[in-house]
Amino acid sequence: MPVSKGSTIDPGRTRAAIVQAATDVLYERGLDGVGVAELCSRLGVSKETLYRHFGSKDGLVQAVLEARSDRVIRWLTDATAQAGDPAGRVTALFDALHGWYGEPAFRGCALLNAAAQHHTDAVRSITARHLGRYVELFTAIAEEAGAADPARLARQLLILVEGATVVADHHDPAHAGEHAREAALTLLAAARP
Repeated sequence: MPVSKGSTIDPGRTRAAIVQAATDVLYERGLDGVGVAELCSRLGVSKETLYRHFGSKDGLVQAVLEARSDRVIRWLTDATAQAGDPAGRVTALFDALHGWYGEPAFRGCALLNAAAQHHTDAVRSITARHLGRYVELFTAIAEEAGAADPARLARQLLILVEGATVVADHHDPAHAGEHAREAALTLLAAARP
């Protein structure tokens, strides 16, 4: 049976494929570094398809950022899950980040980059949720470690992660993860009552 113009066989799969392809383009070029026409050309979709699935380029950006947050948190949760004790989990997290910093396509935290480029409520809200998810992961590690103030330690670890990511992007990718890991382990040891 033929598919009528403007419809897709599997809208969910089409949407997911567009988000996946747009993730790399927007991370590489930045949110303002590519217009809708070029974006559609690089993704291999029409403007009509993009607008039907996302309403606008901003809608696509929001979907990309939410998917990126999900992927990053899942990656770091998986990296820490099998690491054993809290010090091992912190080590595994910073080792995973250190590996990411060394990748040729590394451009920093996509969510913070987006928030800096588009200081809009929607993007800021997605970024705040993303950072909150980090805090949840770190709070669980801090509680397991018996930290006197798990929430405080979690916020300190968040600052180390995001600071190391910025330093790796702009100054010292070879050592940022290693130095942040050492600082995180020092904070973890000092946080116990």
